[in-house]
Amino acid sequence: METIRLRKGLDIHLEGEAQKTILQTLAPEVVAVRPSDYKQVTPKLLVQEGDVVKAGQFLFSDKKRPEICFSSPVSGTVKAIVRGEKRKLLAVEITPDAKMEYVQFEPVKEPSKATGDEIKKRLLDSGLWACIIQRPYGIIANPAEKPKAIVISAFNSAPLAADTKFTVKNDVDAMQIAVDALSKLTDGKVYVNISAKDDNACPLSMLRNVEKTLFKGKHPAGCVGVQISHICPIGKGEVVWTLKPQDLAAIGRLLSKGIYDVTRLVAVTGPRAINPAYVKCTPGCSIESIVKAVGVKEEETLYGQKCGVRYVSGNPLSGENVGRGGYLGFYDDQVTLLTEGNYRELFGWAKVFRPKKFSTSKTYFSWLCPKKAYKADTNVNGGERAFIVNGVYEKVLPMDIYPVYLLKAILAQDIEKMEQFGIYEVIGEDLALCEYICPSKIEIQKIVEDGINLMLKEMA
Repeated sequence: METIRLRKGLDIHLEGEAQKTILQTLAPEVVAVRPSDYKQVTPKLLVQEGDVVKAGQFLFSDKKRPEICFSSPVSGTVKAIVRGEKRKLLAVEITPDAKMEYVQFEPVKEPSKATGDEIKKRLLDSGLWACIIQRPYGIIANPAEKPKAIVISAFNSAPLAADTKFTVKNDVDAMQIAVDALSKLTDGKVYVNISAKDDNACPLSMLRNVEKTLFKGKHPAGCVGVQISHICPIGKGEVVWTLKPQDLAAIGRLLSKGIYDVTRLVAVTGPRAINPAYVKCTPGCSIESIVKAVGVKEEETLYGQKCGVRYVSGNPLSGENVGRGGYLGFYDDQVTLLTEGNYRELFGWAKVFRPKKFSTSKTYFSWLCPKKAYKADTNVNGGERAFIVNGVYEKVLPMDIYPVYLLKAILAQDIEKMEQFGIYEVIGEDLALCEYICPSKIEIQKIVEDGINLMLKEMA
């Protein structure tokens, strides 16, 4: 296997890493499927309140691409259709049954001998096509296109991320079926990228008929966008498809058993979790039920001020703040409980020796303890400042782009410059570290997503 060493990046060590134990299999009172989990989807509702549904039954489709539909992860009764302003569909809430019932699809006996059209139809008919994300733009793949490659990141280098070696260790057979089938959808290669730290222990290292590459370096080494930039860079007019390991396993179960089973292990992490560990649940599971399983420190006092809890579906850098009443995102296998940084520290800027604070520079003495885990919070320590060229982004972004110039091109809505500076290669999560270390407090991920929305609108 080829080894790619990334010399740029930053590892952020936080308290609250999930222990390699499964606390329980959750049976939530409510499961919600949210259209907002899927980028650029305009939902068309296919069910009504009171309807009885099975796992794998369609709940809504995309108005622009009606062949792409989204399924219920559980069997039960549609409890509520939640709408917002202008009757925008926010969620379809389902009360699960005591016993799971599945829509039965015909299994594919030999995926390696099936045609690409057969595999594509099975994924579209079940709703699992939503697992396939295309680059550029990070949106659901277009079934009418054929990618130049399919890329799977076998590890996640984000802070407190779920450990793939633990979450999919029993799904190797299902993932092998999936990669054999997905290889029919491209004329190129299926790439599996593995961390050099644990290449022998990674379950995806046992997959056959794939191109394996080792990545060595700090975060964002596990971001699939960074990996793509090194193994098969995307140019204008080119498309690469990506999947996550848990979605690969779900596709394998569909093809082998004929059921829509998206159950996964979810890491519940963060300094406010009492017993950080793993729970087994489906996407759309309520955060309330997940939090009850591990316990949460409800209140914390910092500098004489009480601070609440931020409930994040995903990792601390690029996850979504969903609140305690929210739901686990479709693509997420991590929940992070952080301290809300709503406090003010008197003369904090003037304090030099701060052993409990992490610094990306040598402002504090955290650089003397590179492995120390810190108790992070969401305080941004100041407001937005002038957006200047300072060279800090390039220190943590191992991609051949100019991030500051790309961001300014997006702000200027200059499509030609956006193309020149690499808009096709990135989505928000690829630049999450840049936002974390930004001395100007710029919301970089939002700017990138705004740029992607502009490109989709103007280039359609």
